[in-house]
Amino acid sequence: MILTMKKRIVLSLLLVLGLLVVGCSSNQEASKTKTKFLSIATGGTSGTYYPVGGAIAKVISENVDNVEASAQSTGASVTNSRLIQKKEVELAILQNDIASYAYNAKNDFEGNAVNNMRGIATLYPEIIQIVVRSESGIKTIDDLKGKKVAVGAPGSGVEANAKQILSTFGLTYDDIDEDFLSFGEAASRLKDRQIDAAFLTAGVPTAAVMDVAATQDIKLLNLTVDQINELNSKYPFLTGVEIPAGTYNGQEQIVNTVALKATLVVQEELSEDLVYNITKAIFENRDALVEAHARAKDIKAETAQDGMTIPLHPGAQKYFDELK
Repeated sequence: MILTMKKRIVLSLLLVLGLLVVGCSSNQEASKTKTKFLSIATGGTSGTYYPVGGAIAKVISENVDNVEASAQSTGASVTNSRLIQKKEVELAILQNDIASYAYNAKNDFEGNAVNNMRGIATLYPEIIQIVVRSESGIKTIDDLKGKKVAVGAPGSGVEANAKQILSTFGLTYDDIDEDFLSFGEAASRLKDRQIDAAFLTAGVPTAAVMDVAATQDIKLLNLTVDQINELNSKYPFLTGVEIPAGTYNGQEQIVNTVALKATLVVQEELSEDLVYNITKAIFENRDALVEAHARAKDIKAETAQDGMTIPLHPGAQKYFDELK
């Protein structure tokens, strides 16, 4: 009887130990599979970055195990570079010219390079649109003199583009009545006739421009071949592009302008496996992106390195190497 009792005690102890081991193992497994949260810095809600970033976040969340991604509205390109630098977001969408300036410590980034930024892919052309109210009498860049002009949110890629174009053709902020406005704010001011023109850099059609065109007679400034060549010579990122006729209400003619490339970037510190899986999820679920926004039609693996101005993350490089 005593022996039986001892056996029972021993068996009970073994059972308890076994449960403890299983419990510890389960906790370790739970720890290993803990959800990782990722933020994607985009732009204003009236632009293209935000809906495209939201679609990318959804694809990542649904197709990368143990990862939840979300899109964050921001001041766009320059701001997004800083957010990556400060490790406040893990991914971001920005213009390829701003990515180059940030990585190489040029222009606004002089002495403060964003060394921890790496590329995943270029996404689609970002077209610089100079939207003017038809009744403003603005027909050329030179006609912007003395006019009220929205030049983008402070520190945005749009503002950088406005400065590039103005300076190339001999204008500065001293020549215009500049207003630092986001896409949505610029659209609202155009509709209310509080400004005469607005610089916008985004995929077309741009929701903010469509909104204005629905209630106001607007025009997009057309750049000449010489103007496009001059801009390209000074800023190689800016290449000629056409905005098809009928893109916006009342736009009956093709508009010639210049464009950059929207680029998806990531913190260098993210693991190779994670970035590989993110890249794979984006390009293997492209249909979901196109369904979310028409601009995603330009997101293709075969052109994803065109216009890339910073080094690729090893995880993205691994994915593209497998496609060769």
